[in-house]
Amino acid sequence: MTATPDLGTSRLASPDLLRSVFRQHAAGVAVITARGENGPVGFTATSLSSVSAQPPMLSFGISTGASSWPAISGADHVGVHILGEHQEQLAATFARSGADRFGAPTVWHEGPEGVPVLDGVLAWLVCRVVARVPAGDHRIVLAEVVLGDPAGSGRPLLYHQGRFNGLRD
Repeated sequence: MTATPDLGTSRLASPDLLRSVFRQHAAGVAVITARGENGPVGFTATSLSSVSAQPPMLSFGISTGASSWPAISGADHVGVHILGEHQEQLAATFARSGADRFGAPTVWHEGPEGVPVLDGVLAWLVCRVVARVPAGDHRIVLAEVVLGDPAGSGRPLLYHQGRFNGLRD
């Protein structure tokens, strides 16, 4: 796929072009969690981004069609978990539709503000949601960091070319 030769046109590229280009972009893997009406919810995200240092703020995207969206749309707080390369299966579980994401072998506990906190991750944060910005079929969630723990050990899990990968030297 290539760009349209006439760059002056107002047509948008296809969703396939965007997906193809972003398959070339290696991204860190995170799991976002929240307390839902019927229990904990969560999903794998590669759209996590630092937004501001003052105040400490981050963002992530979520599809409005995602099973976690109803809980995220009303949550005051969310958990953000940075996964290690040893957690490929955990990432796959939270990415799979219909999976029992919080059943065994997932190990987690209720953290501050009632947010589900995953054990064994490289780092985690609890964040207060401050905005949900419409962005096509997604929402960009902006959240202020309340507290967290960066002390996990290991190397980060990456997502590239449609697969989970470890970081190579």
